[in-house]
Formats: sequence, structure tokens, C-alpha cells
Amino acid sequence: MALTGVWGRKIGMTQVFAQNKSVPVTVVATDHWVVTNIRTRERDGYSGIQVGCLRKRYRKETFSPEWLKKMKNYFFVVHEIKTDEDPAAGSIGTVCTADVFATGDMADVSGVSRGLGFIGVYKRYGFGGAAKTHGSKMGKKPGSLGFTRRSGEVSKGKKLPGHGGTLAKTVKNLSVVNVDANAHIILVKGSIPGKAGSVVFVRKVKG
Repeated sequence: MALTGVWGRKIGMTQVFAQNKSVPVTVVATDHWVVTNIRTRERDGYSGIQVGCLRKRYRKETFSPEWLKKMKNYFFVVHEIKTDEDPAAGSIGTVCTADVFATGDMADVSGVSRGLGFIGVYKRYGFGGAAKTHGSKMGKKPGSLGFTRRSGEVSKGKKLPGHGGTLAKTVKNLSVVNVDANAHIILVKGSIPGKAGSVVFVRKVKG
């Protein structure tokens, strides 16, 4: 059974030295992800496993089948990973490891971008703004809201200030700088979506 990737938690960014060069990397922790169910082609139409990340209070305890009866009590998030063949029936309760990857592999990392709160059109859409000369007092306002076909109507799709961030993003073709299977750590070159502690999916790119 070969997994297409692993779920993990973004720890943060640091730097490592490789070939006498400083390389910026993001640390992804893949520990505490337990197989909670299996998917088969005969029953579900595809092969894969369901994995859940344990809540902090249960991470030092031994897995019990009773946990599967009350998933929300023991796992704070549950996701799936596709496999190239049907998983073994006895894989439920096993812990996913980082050895899916090796140093030098290429990976796509998916996650939810960091929330930015309420932002204006300059930051949200890259507006350039009005002229900075000739006494312009427009500042960073969005400008005209449209024609007056109806009183007070704003055209559908008009770009206005609002909430920014928290969007599903994928950064492709990142190099895996190092893998520590014992510590359940993957070092990925560059930055990835999300804030520290957010859940990300590291998918292996087929060569």
C-alpha cells in the first residue's frame, strides 16, 4: 500500500544548511495521525484510508477501538488519503509516518491561507488608486460604485473592501529538504499556506 501523501500540522519556518547554503524551510509535523477507517474499491469505489489527528489529552494513550464510536471526542480533525491499492484490514489503529517521503522528493502542499481580517481594496485586489497629484483627495477609497440604473444599487461582482485570506491554496513542486521518520518531521523548501498549527496536506508528486 503506497500513500499519495500525508496530513500534517504546520509548525513554522526555519533554515537549514545544505551544500554550504542556507535554505529556508517549513517544518511539517506528521505525528498523532491514526488510521480510523479503510476505503476499498469494492465497497467505496476507490482505495484509501481515513485518518484522524488525536486531541492533545489522548496523544499519550494507547489506541482503543472504542474511540471510533465517538470520533469527535478523541479526534479534532478527520481526513482521507488515497492509496494505490486496497489497504490491509488490520491497518486501523496504526499511526501514519513521514517515511512516505524521502529527501529530494517533490511535493505539493495544500492548506487554508492565513486570515487577514477586514482589508481594503488596495490589499485585497491590488488597486492602484487615484492620482497622487493635482489635489486628489480620493485616498484609498474603491471609487465609483456603478451607474444609477436603480437608486442605491451596487453592481453584482463589484470589488469592495471585505474579509481577506482563509482561502484554499496549493503551492506546487516544493522540494523535500529532509525527512526525520523517528521525529515525524518533514522539512519542505519555501513557504506553505496557513498559520502555525494549521492542518496541511503534503502530496507526493509523481516523477
